[in-house]
Amino acid sequence: MMFSMNNKIKYDLVLKNGNVVLPEGIQKIDIGVINESISDIGDLSSADAKNTVDCSGLHVLPGVIDSQVHFREPGLENKENLESGMLAAAAGGVTAVFEMPNTDPLTITPETIKDKLQRASRVAWTDYAFYLGGTGRTGPNLDKWENAPGICGIKIFMGASTGELMTASDEEVESVLSNGKRVVAVHAEDQYIMQENMKTILKDQTDVSLHSVWRSPESCFSATKRVVSIAKKYNRRVHVLHITTSEEMDFLRKNKDVASVELLANHLTLHAPDCYEKLGTLAQQNPPIREKHHQDALWVALNDGTVDILASDHAPHTLEEKSREYPKSPSGTPGVQTLVPIMLNHVNSGKLSLERLVELWSYGPERIHKLVNKGRIKIGYDADFTVVDMNKKNTITNSQQRSKTGWTPYDGMDVIGWPIATIIRGNVVMMDDEMIKPIGKPVIFQETILNNND
Repeated sequence: MMFSMNNKIKYDLVLKNGNVVLPEGIQKIDIGVINESISDIGDLSSADAKNTVDCSGLHVLPGVIDSQVHFREPGLENKENLESGMLAAAAGGVTAVFEMPNTDPLTITPETIKDKLQRASRVAWTDYAFYLGGTGRTGPNLDKWENAPGICGIKIFMGASTGELMTASDEEVESVLSNGKRVVAVHAEDQYIMQENMKTILKDQTDVSLHSVWRSPESCFSATKRVVSIAKKYNRRVHVLHITTSEEMDFLRKNKDVASVELLANHLTLHAPDCYEKLGTLAQQNPPIREKHHQDALWVALNDGTVDILASDHAPHTLEEKSREYPKSPSGTPGVQTLVPIMLNHVNSGKLSLERLVELWSYGPERIHKLVNKGRIKIGYDADFTVVDMNKKNTITNSQQRSKTGWTPYDGMDVIGWPIATIIRGNVVMMDDEMIKPIGKPVIFQETILNNND
């Protein structure tokens, strides 16, 4: 790929000769950028520009938005911090991230959101926003707090996961859903069923393949049904995260009036029991990776329109932590840097179209989270681009990973399709695996603007 500069300034940046994924389809066309926004889309072969990126033979996608990541700061910086997490994201072609609230302290007040915004601004390789944690205790305050700058939505955990943020009972869930208007993202596992499974199934066993039995399909389906029922009661949008079971997909397909749906790359790529035999606790995450028939159902739902968003759920732990005997080993895997190549490989394998993939990781976050001028290649929108080579063959390795943990469950996996450049608001942040400069700032949401104008 060629990155050139000249002294004539009309456009700040022109992307030339790329196969551009537009809302109306893929076109070989040029893009002009002025003041960090897309100013022109068309034939710009004779245009003057400060910077020019030749995208011949490449595809130019709207910037990839990873709407579920855990960067562990504050409190757990031995695993990851905001700088290293965003660095890994940009290295993988991701232009914006939404980070989760189960840190230490928990991100459950405007003050803790402000603290994260200040921390992120120091060395931000991508644009960013943060979830505000919802609990029975904080629920009554959400209508006052939820529209503070930098908040992408509310997050609740119905089952115990990494961290201490949990909203297990219907009363606690109601306390969140009955207050405020922003979308509520839900980790839907039924804590009560899992507690019983721990006593009757897991007991003292140390076989990690039991992870998908302990955190059973029934626990996920129960929590999903419960939260959708409560959402209907209060006419509140819920975004049900990382669905893993065929039963949930069948149910959610019929309840799209209140529920949007997220899938993870891991659940589409790995399946039990193979992943546990090969990777052991490195494949351990919540909700679990399940059997092939569940994975097949996820792919059907992805392609029939049931699924709205695709994300990584980047949840890093150190190799030392992951080497503990199950179930003392923590759940979660890195994924923000491998999201793009893993999914491009699925496109090349015929599992989905490139246009559908763009809907899932760009248009979906724009629509569900009500982003301002982000998520598509359109005049007036932020000049965020993920430039990819759909034909590039590469091998994913641990040594490539920019995350502090330095490992990936896909170490040694051959893929076709690779991110070539990450461009954020017209600024080239990564090119040909070389990191250039951090440029990130907070993402803006429609609700935040409306609230500030009231």
